[in-house]
Amino acid sequence: MRKFTIRDLTLAAVVAAVYFVLTMGLPLPPYHGIQLRVAEAMTVLPFLYPAATPGLFIGCILVNLASPFGLVDVVMGSLATLLACLMTQRVRNRWLAPLPPVLCNAAIVGATIAWSTTGGFGAAFWPAYALNAFTVGLGELVACYALGPLLLHVLERNTYFRGLIPAHRQEAIGLVRASNPA
Repeated sequence: MRKFTIRDLTLAAVVAAVYFVLTMGLPLPPYHGIQLRVAEAMTVLPFLYPAATPGLFIGCILVNLASPFGLVDVVMGSLATLLACLMTQRVRNRWLAPLPPVLCNAAIVGATIAWSTTGGFGAAFWPAYALNAFTVGLGELVACYALGPLLLHVLERNTYFRGLIPAHRQEAIGLVRASNPA
């Protein structure tokens, strides 16, 4: 396991701040039905930068503190992001990197909204869950698949940001060839 460095901590802090500002600063609905959080495109960052995971988790916690669904959304919504980021770190194909955030948020946030709006796991929960999982997943799909691959492409092509990708991660995703001791 790699040591978490000051550079990693700085990256995580910047990612948390940008996630918060993009979510709270843009005039798009960050809660309810179709949640089109542009900042969710950033959930592909752990594909290149595993150190972005804690930043996305903290940023999501901060945003969810304002959620109308209360503490359950702070916990469950933030855990959905954390789980998605941990899964994204393990993805080897850049086109699959947006998939964990879409699936995790659709399932977990959809259930959280349904549970909060119906008062628990009664008969009304399942139709509400189906609707909310669909709408949250749709918003996540738009943010992650429309903007996520573009973000990855720009970061991989930019000399500065490419240099910030850990060497072990560059090898894992095929940006550089693994050194072969003879």
